[in-house]
Amino acid sequence: MADPSSSPTAASSTSAPPIDTQFLESLIGYNARRAALAVIEQFLQHMAVHQLRPVSFSVLSLVKHNPGITASQLCTTLGILPPNLVELLKPLVKRALIERRPHPHDGRAMALHLTPVGERVMTEAERTATELELQATAKLSPTERKNLLQLLKKVYG
Repeated sequence: MADPSSSPTAASSTSAPPIDTQFLESLIGYNARRAALAVIEQFLQHMAVHQLRPVSFSVLSLVKHNPGITASQLCTTLGILPPNLVELLKPLVKRALIERRPHPHDGRAMALHLTPVGERVMTEAERTATELELQATAKLSPTERKNLLQLLKKVYG
């Protein structure tokens, strides 16, 4: 049997020069995307138990912290088009996580509220999200984490 380390593939892979990523690593977008992918991968794994994806989690969190928020307000805050939000809300209503009620000040709008089930799910999901954020930023000091959040908000805000 031939020694695997003597094969041309093994030899070329061990002698290949290192990949130069210096330019990409100098780009904010590249680094932000790499960081986001690392965090989102963990988020998806841990939120599967709640059947939540990042955007549905964001919608539910906004509804939790802003009872009576309208679909229009959600669209503006999250940068979502109204038809896309309608599709996002359907499964959340079907799962009885949110409910629509008449808006107290705008007869044309519906106010969104978490149901008791939605409250329980979001209490657990937000706890999970907080733990995941701390794990994802474990290499940062509390001050560095705070600075990172402030800097990211400056980029997109």
